[in-house]
Amino acid sequence: MRDPIDSFLAQRPVLILDGALATELERRGADLKDPLWSAKCLIERPDLIRAVHLDYFNAGADVATTATYQATFEAFARRGIEAARAEQLMRGAVALAAAARDDFWAVAQNRTGRLRPLVAASIGPYGAMLADGSEYRGHYGLDDTALAAFHRPRLRVLAEAGADLLACETIPSLREALVLARLLREFPNASAWISFSCKDGAHTCEGDPIGECAAALGRFPQVAALGVNCTPPQYVTPLLRRMHAQTDKPLVAYPNSGEVYEALTGQWNGGSVALDSGEQAGHFGEQARHWQAEGARLIGGCCRIGPDDIRHLKRCAHLGH
Repeated sequence: MRDPIDSFLAQRPVLILDGALATELERRGADLKDPLWSAKCLIERPDLIRAVHLDYFNAGADVATTATYQATFEAFARRGIEAARAEQLMRGAVALAAAARDDFWAVAQNRTGRLRPLVAASIGPYGAMLADGSEYRGHYGLDDTALAAFHRPRLRVLAEAGADLLACETIPSLREALVLARLLREFPNASAWISFSCKDGAHTCEGDPIGECAAALGRFPQVAALGVNCTPPQYVTPLLRRMHAQTDKPLVAYPNSGEVYEALTGQWNGGSVALDSGEQAGHFGEQARHWQAEGARLIGGCCRIGPDDIRHLKRCAHLGH
């Protein structure tokens, strides 16, 4: 197994992640009021996905996370898309991110002071396929065998699609995380980060103590990093502190803007810490310093965090230097 995270962090103190894909696509005019969410653009606007990836690289991101969070065989089947075409779309998502990286890396000035960026294939939880906000609740009512049967086919495609690593993200429970960690053994060349959605500063959305999650996943060598994502920023520091006490693995932090997603309406409500405001983005960057102090080595943003926020985060937090 090759661990691209370890290789990168051997040369840089922090790996800068990208920000949101779906909400950035929406900001640029894409209509994602659809159960496929960002994966809809794999069918309708692949050019827009590639452009967003490139903008994140230009903003300072060291990773492009693919548009496969909600790209599942089940979700595509509901749209009448057969398995062979669904697999083609998933592989195409990895190819789009890789093409954006190639575009970025072909410019000589972009290679100054940078390492060649990575492509992470996004693997969302079972709840993301349901498209009803279940990734922020958990409690699916499926046993481990059923969860493994759901994840295995997509994991196989994305593990073999040419991405540098897998991003198992917004996982609401330790149980689902363990299912994914065990499945990785079937793909011995793959490495992944696993990040949880959390409801407060101590627990996953389903209620597992986050320190126990870190301890339980620490024994899986293919899990290259652990952390939290799509979680309000104010919870990140205490969550990381609890994880850091239980694992030596690099920690991941890429919270959302702090707003609350209403699945029924598809709207984001509440306050924001980022959203391209210089003052707010500066606050986000200042928080990132605290995350780094708690062991975060992979830092970026999730929903409602855009390229300007990532640029500001890198500059204000003096990360990656």
